[in-house]
Amino acid sequence: MRIRIVDAFTDRPFSGNPAGVLLLEGGTFPAAERLQEIAAEVNLSETAFAHPLPPGGTADWALRWFTPVAEVDMCGHATLATAHVLHTTGLATGPVRFTARCGILSATAHPDGSLTLDFPTSPLSEEPVPYGLADALGGDPVSVHGTGEHIGDLLVELRDEAAVRALAPDFAALATHSRRGVIATAAAEDPARGYDYVSRGFFPGVGIDEDPVTGSAHTALAPFWSARL
Repeated sequence: MRIRIVDAFTDRPFSGNPAGVLLLEGGTFPAAERLQEIAAEVNLSETAFAHPLPPGGTADWALRWFTPVAEVDMCGHATLATAHVLHTTGLATGPVRFTARCGILSATAHPDGSLTLDFPTSPLSEEPVPYGLADALGGDPVSVHGTGEHIGDLLVELRDEAAVRALAPDFAALATHSRRGVIATAAAEDPARGYDYVSRGFFPGVGIDEDPVTGSAHTALAPFWSARL
């Protein structure tokens, strides 16, 4: 058994968001309990497990993700890490299609070595601000949106970029407000700096107080901000 550690969303070692990647032989996953034990031992925010599928189907690889304490339905950076391993080991040469709990995901490699992920957008539904959320998060929400069943987060808009950067959540309390986590976001103070919005992702309910970079969160952030900016 060989586990690879890949730093996603970066071109520098020891930065970005590290993920474990384990490519399995054969056409099935071990028991979920064993996968969870491995992820706990790796002890990164997510560990991806993938096995090849027979040719000619709708996907090339089956993919699952585990935090140290729970399985999750979608994970961006560990998918990117898995695609990187498949391409750098020669197991994939073109677009790679994964089948996962959240549906079919794809990754395309480019000549410069970069990868593009194609994920479905998450449906957004505005909700009342839950009682106690402001205290748990450490900031006053402007609006709160649910993000659908696959990521199961609360997307919380704050008044400005400074408010997002200043958050110091009560993680035990925050864990009670979402199945997976809470995404805090605000418009950029100065879009001339090269970004349109800021965000932070908190996932204490699945063992990750704050994730360095959360790719799957952008399946909700992108449609949220594209309608506003």
